[in-house]
Formats: sequence, structure tokens, C-alpha cells
Amino acid sequence: MKRRYLLPLCLALNACVPVGSPETASRAAVSMTSSDSGLPPMKSFSAPRPVATHVSNADLARDILGLAFSLESGKKLAVFTRFEGPITLRVTGTPPPAMIIDLDRLIHRLRSEAQIDIRLVAAPVANITVQAVPRAEIRKTMPSAACFVVPNVSSLEDYRAARRASAVSWSSITRRERVAVFVPTDAAPQELRDCLHEEIAQALGPLNDLYRLADSVFNDDNVHTVLTGYDMTVLRAYYDPDLRSGMSHRDVAARLPGILARINPAGETRPARRLPETPRVWIDAVQAALGPGASAEERRAAATEALSIAATLGWTDHRRGFSHYALGRILQGSSATAAQEQFVLAKRYFERAPDTELHQAYVASQLAAHALNGGQPGQALAQIGPHLDTAARYENAALLATLMLLRAEALEASGRASEGRQVRLDSLGWARYGFGSDWAVRDRMREIAALNPLKGG
Repeated sequence: MKRRYLLPLCLALNACVPVGSPETASRAAVSMTSSDSGLPPMKSFSAPRPVATHVSNADLARDILGLAFSLESGKKLAVFTRFEGPITLRVTGTPPPAMIIDLDRLIHRLRSEAQIDIRLVAAPVANITVQAVPRAEIRKTMPSAACFVVPNVSSLEDYRAARRASAVSWSSITRRERVAVFVPTDAAPQELRDCLHEEIAQALGPLNDLYRLADSVFNDDNVHTVLTGYDMTVLRAYYDPDLRSGMSHRDVAARLPGILARINPAGETRPARRLPETPRVWIDAVQAALGPGASAEERRAAATEALSIAATLGWTDHRRGFSHYALGRILQGSSATAAQEQFVLAKRYFERAPDTELHQAYVASQLAAHALNGGQPGQALAQIGPHLDTAARYENAALLATLMLLRAEALEASGRASEGRQVRLDSLGWARYGFGSDWAVRDRMREIAALNPLKGG
């Protein structure tokens, strides 16, 4: 499966990253090294705060079928696959301590929320092997990826030896028995945690991503990077006793209504939204705009095309907001005013659609940056305030730190220098988790400080 990653925290357009093989689930790479300085200790999230899904069971059944019986490339899968029986997971390589903490928390959530019988073991063989290796080793195998998941192997060496064989193709398996997840030891802690959530979730369940899903990691817009309440419901249905590997699309479709009525009773009475399918032409335009290898003009043309398609189709859901947001990202490189107009429109559509709190927080960071740079610190503070808890609830330290750094500059620009310094100090522990190395944290601090007119922005 392809993974194309929009990096929504960037306050200016950055080069986008390439992607992996259509048959390999991967997470796009972000460069990261480490250095030492006197920054405060790294912070991390404690108890998860997932929000129960508000999706109707009719929509949920349709989504599960779309996630289970297609690859992201559009290729159809003949049968339903999952692990059968208790699932073991082991870690090999040289994992950093923060990764083990995050992995333990993820396994606890999978057991308690999705009710999957999965446990961490120290055995030499397991159903899922998470191999932690230097990023350079991953890039030797898949240059465009930061992490990826492959069936029927247990190490990078296994995959390199079998990469052209049908055994490592998801479309060739009928039951999952052995899967490997490859993650980089030298990524930022948040990047590494995001890899664990997305790749282990795909190792267990859905192999597809759907743009129409607003509240899910199974979406190529990559707004969500930690498994949501919706995702846990999907995984719980995946591992319900009434399903088993080898079932056809018809068999699974027949059993899902009963399963969902049992595990998500609130969804029985919610009206179905029945969002239309996302056409390939829109997907291709978005990926051309935000993917690798295109010139600035080509990106702008592709983003404009995606927005035109969304408008022509009459979309008013989060995909319309995302179309405006993507174009805003592209326009930042040439016209701050035009970009601002697109971010305002993105906000308008996101506010109208359900399950878009995190989307709105990303847009708020852009609108706040524009207001700060334009000498309107009060407006920047108004944009930031409602979204700090959202970033924390979705465990997005990079977004949380960015919003806090923007708030610190806006406070200083408003004459509240002491308060601004305290907010900046509080943000740095989150920045260390979100951005990793000290130089990356300091780069983000300088980038946001440069927006402050009092500092010559």
C-alpha cells in the first residue's frame, strides 16, 4: 500500500517525500538526527483519552468492507484476512526506551478497547516482529519510507531476500501468521510512536486507506496518527468471533450488521451519512500536489484541480476542507494572502463537518501564524486557544508544541512577555517528543519567532 504524507505542521511549503511500493504499507520518511543542549526534559502523554466513534453502523459496515477488501492501489482482495487465535508480538533490534513505553501503551489499548488478544513476548518467534533499526538500513531497502509492514517475514534480511516473491504481497495471503514491522530507531519519539500505531494496526487489520474517513488513521490525509476510537471499533469488529480468515466479501457483509449491533449499539440509531466514494482523479490530484517530483507550478495546478473536482462534485465534508487546506499549503510559497484565503475556507468546511476537531487545530496553526505575522497577536491568541486541548487529546505533541510556541510569541507581542516566556518553556518538553533532536526543536522555535514583528519577522 502507498503512504503519501502531508506534513500539516509546516508553516511554509516543504518538499514532499516519495512513497513505497503499491503492495507495501509504509510511512514516509522525515529526516532526523540528534544533538545535545540544555533544553527541558522531554514530556510524554500519560492516560489515553480516546473519543467513542459517532459513526452509524450502516456507514461503519461499509467502511470496514472498503478497508478489508481493497488495497490502497485500488486492487481488490478476494478474501478477508487476519490473525487467528492469540497474537504474540516481539521487538528486535535496538529500540529506544521511549518506544517500548509507547508500544506497551498501544498493546494495552488494543487489548482493552479493541479486545484483541495480543501480548508482548520475549520469545525468538512471534506473529508480529517489530524490528527497530537505523533509518539508513530502512532506506537501503525502501528509500522513500520511514517505516513499513510486510507479511511472511521476520527481519529486513528476510524481506530483502524475498522482496520479489509473491509471499510478501498482501494480495497473495489468505490468513495472517507472520508479519514484520520495520521502524527507525533515530526518528523523533512521536514519529516512531506514529509508526507503531499505523503499521501495527495494518499488520492486524485494514490494508486500505480511505479519504472519506474523517476520524481515522486509515486515511491518507494523515491528520490522525494515533489510533482513534473509530479505529478501535473497526479493529474490534475485525477480530469478532463471528468472522474468520478466508471469508468472502459477501460472507463478511452478511455478518457485520449483527457484529456492529453488539459492539456499537449506539450506532444502530444514528443516521447514515453515506459519503460518496472518493474518485481516483481527486486522489491522484492530491497526491501530485503533495507528493514527490513535481515543480511548484505542477503542484499548484494539481491542488487547483483537486479543489475544482471537490467543488464540482458538491462535496461539503472534510474532503472539501482538505482540498482548500492543500491548496493553501501550496500557495504559501508564492502568496501569503491567497494561502490565507484558502485556510479560511478550509476552516469553514471543517467546522461544518463532524469529527474534524484535529483538522481545525491544524488550520488554526496556519491562521494564527498569519495573524501573528500581520501584527494581530490578539487574533492569533483567539485562533490558538480552543485547540490546545484538542492537540493534547489526540496526543499530537508536535502540533501542541507548535500552538504553544505561537501562543508564546503572541503573548509577547501583546506586551505579556513574562507569560509568553513561561508558555514557551512549557512547550519545549512537548517539542522534544514531537520533533526529536534539539536542533529540530530550536529550528521550530526560530521559525515561529521569526513571525513575531517585534523580532523583525
